[in-house]
Amino acid sequence: MTIDTTLRHETPEGVVLVMRLAGPVVRAWAWVIDLLIRAGLYLVLAVPLSFLGGIGTAGTLIGLFLIEWFYPVLFEVRNGATPGKRMMGLLVLHDNGSPVALPAALLRNLLRGADFLPFLYGAGLLSMLINREFKRLGDMAAGTLVVYREPAHARASLPDVPPLPLPVALTSDEQRLLITFAERAPALAQGRRLELAETLGGLTGRHGVAGVERLYAYANWLARGH
Repeated sequence: MTIDTTLRHETPEGVVLVMRLAGPVVRAWAWVIDLLIRAGLYLVLAVPLSFLGGIGTAGTLIGLFLIEWFYPVLFEVRNGATPGKRMMGLLVLHDNGSPVALPAALLRNLLRGADFLPFLYGAGLLSMLINREFKRLGDMAAGTLVVYREPAHARASLPDVPPLPLPVALTSDEQRLLITFAERAPALAQGRRLELAETLGGLTGRHGVAGVERLYAYANWLARGH
């Protein structure tokens, strides 16, 4: 059985997202890190409150509840990951690749109680092992995924096509759009690339794959400062 795998999702705009799914081992390490952080927060809260008698005990219990259940929600909504997940290079997303929102973060974390059963996240581990997307019960209910955070990339390079001068003059905005198309085209589905290129058939005088290649050539010519 593979420990990690990839998932491809095509957006309505035709962009293909490739997400590397995180398996149970790396997620377990992230959980251990978060557990240690929460334990530290418990101590910071409980020690000073222990000198306040009954009021301190009540405050400690309330604080423990908030830390246990809303610590992950806060970090996932703000940063997409708890400190433990962030240290392990993980990120929580919706199934469609969009950033996780508050309702989904709440649901996936409130269901940790079910995942914990019968002990030490037995139900959650079993769920991940039989699910190709490594979803625990909370993920299935909330429609979320845990994936590897991809490193920031420099500006996308243009396809390696010999440059050709434009047959007509374009405005600066039109030139930027043409270069942006060439940069993003490799991430688009084939059908979407052809569809976009077809709308510029009057400029290229080409259709299909030949039209796409001609747009790449124009973009390379513009990128060289002509």
